[in-house]
Amino acid sequence: MKPHLLSFLLFFSFLQMQAADPAHIQHPDTVSDFPEDDTFVLEEVKIYGKSAAKKLEEGAFAVNAVEITPNVNRSVTLNDIVDRTAGVKVRREGGMGSEFDLTINGMSGNSIRYFIDGVPLETKGSGLTLDNVPLNTVERVELYKGVVPSYLSSDALGGAVNIVTKKSRRNFLDASYGIASFHTHTGDITGQYYIPGTAIAVRPTFSINYSKNDYMMKGVEVWSEEEDKYIFTNKKRFHDDYFSLFGQIEAGVNSTRWADMFFVGISYNKLDKDIQTGAMQNKVYGEASRNSHSFNVSARYAKNWGHVSTRLNLSHTWDHSETVDTAFRKYSWDGSWMPSSGNELNNKGKTIRVYRRPLTVVNVGVDYNVNEHHTLAFNYMLNRRGNDRYDRADKFFEPSNDIVTKHILSLTYSQSFFDQKWQTSYFVKDYINALSIEQSDDFTITGSDQIDKKNSKSYWGAGIGTRYTIWEQLAVKGSYEHSVRLPLSRELLGNGTTVYANLALNPETSNNYNIGVFGTWMADDDNQLSYEANGFIRHVQNYIRATVSEREGMMQYVNEPAIDIKGFDFEISYWWRRQLQIALNGSWSDARDLKKYKTDGNPSATYKNRVPNRPWMFGNVDVSYTFNSLIEKEDRLRIGAAYQYIHWYFLNWEAFGAVSSKARIPTQNITDLSITYSWKKDRFNLSLECNNIFDRLAYDNYMLQKPGRSFAAKFRIFIN
Repeated sequence: MKPHLLSFLLFFSFLQMQAADPAHIQHPDTVSDFPEDDTFVLEEVKIYGKSAAKKLEEGAFAVNAVEITPNVNRSVTLNDIVDRTAGVKVRREGGMGSEFDLTINGMSGNSIRYFIDGVPLETKGSGLTLDNVPLNTVERVELYKGVVPSYLSSDALGGAVNIVTKKSRRNFLDASYGIASFHTHTGDITGQYYIPGTAIAVRPTFSINYSKNDYMMKGVEVWSEEEDKYIFTNKKRFHDDYFSLFGQIEAGVNSTRWADMFFVGISYNKLDKDIQTGAMQNKVYGEASRNSHSFNVSARYAKNWGHVSTRLNLSHTWDHSETVDTAFRKYSWDGSWMPSSGNELNNKGKTIRVYRRPLTVVNVGVDYNVNEHHTLAFNYMLNRRGNDRYDRADKFFEPSNDIVTKHILSLTYSQSFFDQKWQTSYFVKDYINALSIEQSDDFTITGSDQIDKKNSKSYWGAGIGTRYTIWEQLAVKGSYEHSVRLPLSRELLGNGTTVYANLALNPETSNNYNIGVFGTWMADDDNQLSYEANGFIRHVQNYIRATVSEREGMMQYVNEPAIDIKGFDFEISYWWRRQLQIALNGSWSDARDLKKYKTDGNPSATYKNRVPNRPWMFGNVDVSYTFNSLIEKEDRLRIGAAYQYIHWYFLNWEAFGAVSSKARIPTQNITDLSITYSWKKDRFNLSLECNNIFDRLAYDNYMLQKPGRSFAAKFRIFIN
C-alpha cells in the first residue's frame, strides 16, 4: 500500500473513533472542540513484507528461490535464468531443444530431480523441460542444494528444481511472441477465467517453439578437394531442426466447503528433433531424428481440516517416442556424405526404434499441526515407469517390456521457537526400488546377464535442517542428509538414440553437509544489501557418471565407487530505490575420484583426480537499471547487462595423456545485453536482446559448441 494512502486511512480511522465517542459529539452550533492553532502531523508509515521466495531462502535448507516476474518479458528460458544463480550451472549440447545437464553444488545430471508444483515434471511428458516450460505460467523456481524437503518425496541426491506456477485468483490473458537468430520462433498463451456465478476456474495454456539451430560451427574438420586434405573451417549446422508444442487445460475450484483446491487437467506435448551430432561433435549426422508425443491426465486436491492438512496428486502419462535411423551414410560438417556399411548412430542395421513409456505418479501428503511450535508431516510417492520397446525396421530386434517402480515414504517433524527465530526439521525416508526387466540384447554392453531381472530393494535415508536468526542482518543455517538416488529409466534403459542401457547400474548414496550465513541490511528506505554464503561437502558412493565412446559417439552411465565433493558459493545483491540492481555470485567446487585401486587390485591412475568434463569455478554479474514514467505515467524502461565467467577444465581424466596434448574446455567470458519497455500499466511489453555480444567461442558438455552472437525480440501482452 502506498504511504500517503495509508496515512489517509489512519487519519480517517482516527476521525471515526472520535465521532464514535459521545464526549466528542458536536453541538450544531459548535465549530470545533480543538483550538484553532492545534496542528496534527501524521508521520509517513511504510510497511515492508517478504515475498514467498525470500521466506523460503531464509528457511532451514540451502535453497535459491528465483522469482520469474523480473524476466517474464524477456526472450529467455528457465534454463537461462537458473544458470545465473549461485552454485548452479547449466550445460547444453547445442542450441534450442538440445540435451542439457544441470549442476547444483558439484552434483549434476540425473542427481537433480525436477518438479512442477511438487509433482515430477516428467508427468507432462519427456519433451517438456526447463527449456520450453512457458515462462508466463511460472511464479518462481526453487533450487534446493543438497538436502531436499520431504514434501517433494524425492530420491534426489544432489538437489531438486521445483517450478512453482502462478495461482492468482483473477481473470487474465497473457500472450507473447518472440523471434530470434537461427530461425527461432516462440509463442506462449495462458490465462484464467472464472465462470460467472460459480467458483469454477478454467486455465488454458498453449506453447510452441521452433528453431533451425543453424548457427555457425567454428573450426570444424572437413575434406578440401582443392587442398586434397582435411582442413579446419567454419560451417553452419544443417540438420538440427527443433519443434515443440505443449497444450494444457485445467478446470477446478478454490475455497469451497469441501476443498481448498481441486483441479483436474489434461495436457499434450509433442517434440520433433533432428539429431545433428552424437555426444561429441566429431560425429555428424544428417538423417537421424527423434520424435515424441505424450498425453497426460491429472487431478490435484488439497484441504485444511483445522489442525490437519491433506493433499493428493494423481497423474498418468502416455509417453511415446520414436528414433529413426535408416540412412547408411557418413556425414561431414559441410553436408557432404559417403555411403556407409551401417546406420548413423551406432553403425548397425536400419532401425526405427519405438519406446512406449507410460508413467503413473501418486503423491499423498498429510500434515498435522500439534500446536504453533510442532508439526508432523507424512508423504508418499509412487512412481511407476514402463518401457515397452520394439523396432519397426530391425526384424532381428527382440521386443521387451521393462518396468521400474519407486515407492518413497517420508516422515518429518518440524519445530519452531523464539517467535520463529529458530526453526528445525528432522526427517526419515524409505526408498523402495522394484525392477522388472525383460531386455537381454547387447548383454556385453548393457550387463543384462549380470542382474536379477525381477527384484525389489529398500534403502533408508535421514536428515536434519536448522536455522537461527540472530538479527535481520545475520542468520545461520545448516543441514545434513544421508540420501539415496535411484537410477532413472534413461540411465538404466537408455534413450533409444545416443545412450546405451546399463541394467547393472546401482543406486547412488551420499552424505550431504551444508552450512550457510545470510542477511539483509537496509541503510535507509533507498538502499538495501542482501548477502548469502554457503559451504558444502558431499561424500558419494556408487556415483553415476556419463561416459562416452569416442569411436561410436555413444554415451552410457556407469558407477564410480567413490567421489568426494566440497566447495562453496556466495551471492551479493544491492538495490537502490528499486531502480538500480546489482547482483554478483560465484561458485567453486572440487570433485575428486577416491577409487584408490581398480577392480584387478592395481592402483588407479585417476585416484584423487578432479572429475572431468565439469566446470568447477564460475561466476555471474548482473546489472540493471529501471527508468520510470519516461513517456507516460507508469511506464518502465529496464536496461540490463549480464556477464558470465567459466574457468577452463579438462575434458577427460587429467591423469591420461601428455600435458601438452590434454583436451581442455577453455575459459569462457560471455556478455549479454537486454532492454525491456513496458507501458499501459504493464499491459504491453517489448524486449530486445543480444546474447554473447562479443561472439566468443562457447562450449559445454563434451566440448560441444554453443551458439555464437544472437539477437532476439519479444512482444508480450497482459490483460488483467
